[in-house]
Amino acid sequence: MTSLDATDRAILDELRRDARTSMTAIADAVHISRAGAHARIKRLTDAGVITGYTVRTDPVQLGHHASAYVMLAIEQASWVEVQARLRAIPEVEHMALVGGDFDVILLVRASDARDLRRIVLEDIQAVPSIRSTRTTLIFEDFTRD
Repeated sequence: MTSLDATDRAILDELRRDARTSMTAIADAVHISRAGAHARIKRLTDAGVITGYTVRTDPVQLGHHASAYVMLAIEQASWVEVQARLRAIPEVEHMALVGGDFDVILLVRASDARDLRRIVLEDIQAVPSIRSTRTTLIFEDFTRD
């Protein structure tokens, strides 16, 4: 896709606020027809700009009272294998390959501190090719609407 115009961006903002918003509400919000909104969303989806729809949840309401960012240093040639193993750990909510002092950053959600310790020391550090970890506790977080 070459570029997004202001209307495309406005549609994406509406969907980010609430992915369940009706086509009519989106069209009204961005001042286009319902058919125009539908066509643009289809084009954005077909082009891979929209990759799916999701729901935001409150981690504490789900029983995750301990959260942390876990930074990993890995053997460089092992990313594909490490990524596959980390994806299999259900408490890993987000994973990013990054540049800097560490190679990977994970967002981990756990029921409590003891569970977080288990995940880091037994699950994550058991993955071959992980050279070191550094864990930073999250005291409070939010997601931008």
